[in-house]
Amino acid sequence: MSEDNITGPRSRPAPNENDQSLKNILIEKTNSDFERDPLIRPFGFAGGFTTEIWQSVSYLESSSGIHSIGLGTQSVLWSDGKVFANHSESGGNALMFALTERALQMVKGMKFRSPVELLEDIFPELEQYAKMITCNPQLRKTFILNALVGLDNAAWILYARENGFNTFDEIIPERYRAALSNRHDKVAGIPLMSYGIPVNEIIDAVDQGYFFIKIKIGQPGTQEEMLEKDKQRLAAIHKAIGNVKTEYTKNGKLPYYFDANGRYEKKETLMRLLDHAAAIGAIDQIALIEEPFPEGMKSDVKDIPVNLAADESAHTDMDAVERIQMGYGSIALKAIAKTLSMTLKIADVASRHNIPCFCADLTVNPVLVEWNKNVAARLKPFPGIGDIGLMESNGHQNYKNWESIMNYHPCKEAPWVRARKGVYDLDDEFYSTGGGIFDAMPHYEKMFVRQ
Repeated sequence: MSEDNITGPRSRPAPNENDQSLKNILIEKTNSDFERDPLIRPFGFAGGFTTEIWQSVSYLESSSGIHSIGLGTQSVLWSDGKVFANHSESGGNALMFALTERALQMVKGMKFRSPVELLEDIFPELEQYAKMITCNPQLRKTFILNALVGLDNAAWILYARENGFNTFDEIIPERYRAALSNRHDKVAGIPLMSYGIPVNEIIDAVDQGYFFIKIKIGQPGTQEEMLEKDKQRLAAIHKAIGNVKTEYTKNGKLPYYFDANGRYEKKETLMRLLDHAAAIGAIDQIALIEEPFPEGMKSDVKDIPVNLAADESAHTDMDAVERIQMGYGSIALKAIAKTLSMTLKIADVASRHNIPCFCADLTVNPVLVEWNKNVAARLKPFPGIGDIGLMESNGHQNYKNWESIMNYHPCKEAPWVRARKGVYDLDDEFYSTGGGIFDAMPHYEKMFVRQ
C-alpha cells in the first residue's frame, strides 16, 4: 500500500527537513530522572542475566514554553556486553544514565529543526564522552543510542507540538516516508522465550494465539556445549509445535524466529545446527535467525540457507548497508533502543535495498511499545507472512509490576494496547493518536513539577 492510500488526519504533507516553514526550536531547559523496575525472574540472553530495568525519563522545554517528555528503557547487557560484564548491574545502568544526562546538558541552548539532525549534531562528541566514562575505547554505538532514546523521543514530541503535528504520519520526514508507507490493521505480538523458559510455556503461548515466537539460542557454555543444547532445544520445540497451523503464514505453518545474540563463533557451527534442523524436518519453518555471529565477524553469509537478520550489529544506517552487502536478508528495527531518528535512517536503507524489516523489543515499558508499534504498523509485509506487521513485545512476560506500569499509559484501556489472540488490532483511533504517544503522561510529568 502506498503512502497515498494512508487515510486519517494529516494537517499537511510530509515535512521536508529543509523546509524553512518548520520552526527552529530553541531548547531552553532540560531535566532527567529514572525509575527502577524489577523483573519476575533473571532475564537471560547473550550469555548473561539481568534482574532489573531502569526507565529513564528526559524532559525538554523550548523557549516558547512548550515542553515534552520522552521515555527510554535501558539495557546495558544488550547494548554492550563488555560494559555489563565489567561493572555491577547498577553500575552499568548508572553509566548509561550519566550518558543520558550528559546529552541533555549538551542540547540545552541548541536549536533544531529536525530531531534527526539534532541527534547527528551531538553524537560524535557524546560518543567520545561515553568511551571515556566506560573506559571502553571499543564501546558499541548501541550503548550510546540506547542512552539517547528518551531524549530523542522528547525531541520528536517537542517538534510535533511546536509545528502543529498531531499524528505519527505527520512527523515522518518526506525522505523516510517510503519505508513506512503501509498501514496494517493488525500487528503480530511476538513473545520472547529465553533459555530457561520450558517448552510447555511455548505451547501455552501458541495456544493463546501467538504464531511468531522469538526463541533465544546460543546458550551458555563452550561452543560444543552451546550447539548440543540448541539442537536439543530446537528438536523439543519442533516436536511440540511443528504441526500447528496458522492463518497468518502462506504455508500455514508456524515460523521459527531464533536469536543467538552473536554466540556462534563460526559459520560451520551454525551450519551444523541447520543440518540438524533439516534432519528433523524443521529447516523450512525457520523464518529467520537473528545475529548468529559476533559483530566483528565480517564474513559473507550468502551461502547460509536461511534468512539472517541484523539487529545490534546494525547500529547505524551505514552499518546496515554493510550487513546487507554481507548477505543479511532482514533487519530488526528498534526505535525503542536505537532512537526513532536512527531507525528512520536504517529503515530507509533497508527499503532502498528491498530488505524486509520487523520490530524487535528491548523489554520496554508500555508507552515505548507504542513507539515500536507505530513503526511495525507501517512496514512492508515480511516474506512468507500475510498482510500483518511484526513486533516483538515481551514486557508483560518479564516485568514484576507490569500491570502497575501499564497504568502510566495514557490510553491504557484502548483496544489496541494489548494483544488479543497473539495480535494487536489497530483501528483509526490508533493511527489518529499515534497510539497515545502524543498525549500527556501524568505519572512522568509529576517527576518534574517544581516544588
